[in-house]
Amino acid sequence: MGSLKSDHMPIHTSSHNINPLDPEEFRRQGHMIIDFLADYYRDVEKYPVLSQVKPGYLRKFLPESTPHNPEPIETILQDVQEHIVPGLTHWQSPNFFAYFQCTSSIAGFLGEMLSTGFNVVGFNWIASPAATELETIVVDWLGEMLELPKSFLFSGNGGGVLQGTTCEAVLCTMIAARDQMLSQIGRENLIKLVVYASDQTHSAIQKAAQIAGIHPMNFRAIKTSKSTSYALSPDSLRAQICEDVEAGLVPLFLCATVGTTATAAIDPLESLCAVAKDYGMWVHVDAAYAGSACICPEFRHFIDGVEGANSFSLNAHKWFLTSLDCCCLWVKDPSALIKSLSTNPEFLRNKASDSKQVVDYKDWQITLSRRFRSLKLWFVLRSYGVAKLRSFIRNHVKMANLFEGFVAMDKRFEIVVPINFAMVCFRILPSALSETVYKNGKLDIVSEELANEANRKLLESINMSGCVFMTHAVVEGVYVIRFAVGATIVEERHVISAWKVVQEHANVILSN
Repeated sequence: MGSLKSDHMPIHTSSHNINPLDPEEFRRQGHMIIDFLADYYRDVEKYPVLSQVKPGYLRKFLPESTPHNPEPIETILQDVQEHIVPGLTHWQSPNFFAYFQCTSSIAGFLGEMLSTGFNVVGFNWIASPAATELETIVVDWLGEMLELPKSFLFSGNGGGVLQGTTCEAVLCTMIAARDQMLSQIGRENLIKLVVYASDQTHSAIQKAAQIAGIHPMNFRAIKTSKSTSYALSPDSLRAQICEDVEAGLVPLFLCATVGTTATAAIDPLESLCAVAKDYGMWVHVDAAYAGSACICPEFRHFIDGVEGANSFSLNAHKWFLTSLDCCCLWVKDPSALIKSLSTNPEFLRNKASDSKQVVDYKDWQITLSRRFRSLKLWFVLRSYGVAKLRSFIRNHVKMANLFEGFVAMDKRFEIVVPINFAMVCFRILPSALSETVYKNGKLDIVSEELANEANRKLLESINMSGCVFMTHAVVEGVYVIRFAVGATIVEERHVISAWKVVQEHANVILSN
């Protein structure tokens, strides 16, 4: 190992102590960041929604290595404005209609800021009692708003936990289900376990199965069809389970979805749970997107039958004004999670945990460390209350219905699936293209392949305009454009403008 002395380094150096949490400097820089973000939210709709930069754009603007000397916040923020903002796809833009939105709010932001400021690591109760106890309270509050069965709440025999994402929530429940089953049939039978979902279920389920050690050949994505609005058929599920049982396999886990990614389809919970019960399977209900809407009485029926499930989750960061990340998971039997996920090293032992009278959330999740997520959800619930949260969701549904009406009035388009919440799936009809396509002087009937290509080009053209951003799905071989209303600051005027953009670009596609 070389000497620390160098021709290029002075032997004697002086150092200045720094205080990374100097209160007055924190106040000064904090105000600058708040002002920066307030201006950003004010002006966000002026930016191209979808970033227009090319891959690798940022490296040419930034130095090759870390600066040796400190740089002032003013310089850093200037670089954020000039180099970072152009590389953002603006999820908070009111013209963002892609994927499912990641909502935010003043309450959610301030709660997140407090959580970051406290920077506690609440892996067990004693590490920060308030972090644990507030979480148990807010998950019960939200569970009651959803009218979840008492068996899912701490006030019953169940309980809830705030995970980062649905991916984590599903993995935790699948591991619990796996270990529960293997304790009955022997760990050597892991290779026999089967996980079930529909072909519309989020890919997170398949990924969780891979991580949990389920054989790749034992993941069943059961086909759905337009005749059931792409919901999972209980008869199809039972037929597949029977086939697997006859082959000597063991049904383990079913994921039913309320609000699928592609079309916001709703699986029939009650009948699916009945099938699963016959085979002793764990049922998880993934309501990542649409679960929030179920605080409204008119949407609550979509989770009827949840009493037959073992676990239920929704993402408060999707449609509940709580900034990323915040996935709410409820389970009927917390002990199943704890048996699979707990570790008890000596350095974490304490009287409170040994008493079994407290919740240690480290045993409900994959990681040891955890953030104080409940603070921002608590801020949201208190700042807006049930009435305003319902109004927020209903307003988005109303705007989606407005867009649906625009599509229905234009005979060149069709609504591909019925609307359940605030997403419209539409496309240019093949018949609209047929009117413009001739071969040898004769009208040519446009195939689905050509129609798919036309809709793909339409979406690409719309997105590259920077005016709005939408995404797509493919169902039964049909390419559809998804228009999801859910941005925090979206208004009717943005929906009206978005439809005008669709029509303008469709006119170009059809004329060519």
